[in-house]
Amino acid sequence: MDPKKVVLGMSGGVDSSVAAKLLKDQGYEVLGVTLKVWEEEDETAVSKRWQERGCCKVGMARHVAELLGISHQVIDTRERFQQGVIEDFIGGYLQGTTPNPCVRCNERVKFGGLFQVAEELGADCIATGHYAGIRHDQQGVPFLTRGQDAKKDQSYFLYRMPPSWLSKMMFPLGEMEKSDVWREAEAMGLPVDELKESQEICFVTQGDYRQFLKQHAPQASNPGTFVDVKGKELGQHQGVAFYTPGQRKGLGIAGGSRLYVQRVLPEMNMVVLGPAEDLDSRECLVSDLNIFSSEALRNATRIDVKFRYSSPPVPATHQWSGSTSMTIRFEAPVRALSPGQSAVFYLGDRVLGGGVIQVPTPRESIQSCEEPTSAEPLQR
Repeated sequence: MDPKKVVLGMSGGVDSSVAAKLLKDQGYEVLGVTLKVWEEEDETAVSKRWQERGCCKVGMARHVAELLGISHQVIDTRERFQQGVIEDFIGGYLQGTTPNPCVRCNERVKFGGLFQVAEELGADCIATGHYAGIRHDQQGVPFLTRGQDAKKDQSYFLYRMPPSWLSKMMFPLGEMEKSDVWREAEAMGLPVDELKESQEICFVTQGDYRQFLKQHAPQASNPGTFVDVKGKELGQHQGVAFYTPGQRKGLGIAGGSRLYVQRVLPEMNMVVLGPAEDLDSRECLVSDLNIFSSEALRNATRIDVKFRYSSPPVPATHQWSGSTSMTIRFEAPVRALSPGQSAVFYLGDRVLGGGVIQVPTPRESIQSCEEPTSAEPLQR
């Protein structure tokens, strides 16, 4: 294998395009790979050869590869994406959870696909345009870190990488600010005015996720009952899949005090509503864990936990609950935790691992709804 040969995931966006140039400037032989994961039903609005609708801008990736003089190939991973991400996404909402498709895509499709190509082409490293970093401890063991640009840091989406992969991963943008990346793209001659920021759910390009569910999972439209925290009926909902904890808009409940979605109960086809203060949780159960370093986590008396990509981490303590789950206790209440979302553990800038949020506890205010306050780990 040639240690100078790197397989780079190229989405056709500004980040992976700039990453390609940086790697080439550093002397690497860059092998550009675009994973085609999704295709819009309507891709008619194409005005330039690099503009393509949907999450896979193959034309732009090819254009950048030609501009830089690097090789480029497209790998069709739509079937794997459908099984590992789309079906998980739909199933999660039908089960009353809030799935995290970007995390699952990185785990099940993107990085595995890039490593497979790297093995076939004789490259021993892969790279992407994520804002994250790889550092090494005193023993030379690699670990994942936040990206330097705090607003663009994407380490939250990478916590499910197998620890054995970290020694073969590169993030060229890890020590860059987004503004510097845009300037580099302009210097490359890329059409920056036409390049848009990646959206969080790449395959939901029209409307929101509810519209996607209506189109791809018509069984989601299954009307049921809104209830308050004591079980009193408040009205009718359109289907449990269309509601997430903390949601206030679109409930269709008129009059009275402001109500928010507290919890979704798919087995009873109910959505529990209540006041904002009932959304606060002091702890939650996290399962389906992926831990990079059990020793580092065990030695940490206090960690920071991030429950949403767009929210700042919160200080907490942790305690193992059996061999596959962990109870996270917060120093201050956390509002609107969503089962199915990821909880990612940090020690400073270092990512220790993470897992999937189960039912937040304690939730005394909704125990009358006769659903257990703890849950078995999700079967994925």
